[in-house]
Amino acid sequence: MDFSKLFSLEGKIALITGGSRGIGKMLLEGFLAAGCERVYITARKREQLAETEAEFNALYPGKVIGLAGDLSQREGLADLVAELNKRESRLDVLVNNAGAAWGAEFGQFPEVGWDKVMDLNVKSLFFLTQALFPLLKAAASFDRPAKVINIASIDGLRPNPWETYSYQASKAAVIHLTKRMAARLIKDNVVCTCIAPGAYPSEMNKAAAKNPEGSAKGIPFARVGVAEDIAGGAIYLASRAGDYVVGTTIPIDGGIVNAWIPTEFNDPSGH
Repeated sequence: MDFSKLFSLEGKIALITGGSRGIGKMLLEGFLAAGCERVYITARKREQLAETEAEFNALYPGKVIGLAGDLSQREGLADLVAELNKRESRLDVLVNNAGAAWGAEFGQFPEVGWDKVMDLNVKSLFFLTQALFPLLKAAASFDRPAKVINIASIDGLRPNPWETYSYQASKAAVIHLTKRMAARLIKDNVVCTCIAPGAYPSEMNKAAAKNPEGSAKGIPFARVGVAEDIAGGAIYLASRAGDYVVGTTIPIDGGIVNAWIPTEFNDPSGH
């Protein structure tokens, strides 16, 4: 084993859904720096997709391909799969990152806010992986497994105070679905894992984007996440280094889930 290449993604072909902004864009940056041969990204907004594609192709010519479409709709999902099949004979890494959120008070929470979030965050994740399974199997071998990395949230590991009912339920579903998918996909040398991000600046987490200092107050590590944090975890899972990690969800959150102690339990001395 050449340990200098343990975390390399050299030669790999990847797809990152929701890759034009936020966490998806952070993962794109990391995958390219780690040596990916090509990275496909998806988004609903063509203009935003084109901007990200142009930005990174200036640094990595020809390595980023944007594919527009709405993955919450079966037609959009089918179009993406058909386009990818035209272009590639294999897929080494699939990152299911596209997601949506909805917030409303319990008594007024609408059915549309439930269906939209669950359809994109859970249903499309499953059916996209199912549809791309032939490409993943074509890339996979016992010595070089293909990878599926689902992006959940720490809100799927513990409740937060916001009334985002369908979002929190959807992310808990993704974490459990990862375990069940992993048990099946590993039979074909496809490793399925999950990342549960904490607070990262994005359009979905406007608090972390607009007020990072305020958001950091509830984080043991005392800052919001940056690209190196989330991309480092994804590179680990996508590379040879993560081949033996199967079905696991890794929180990358600065300690919110596993190292946070409510202030009322703090030592009066400040320790």
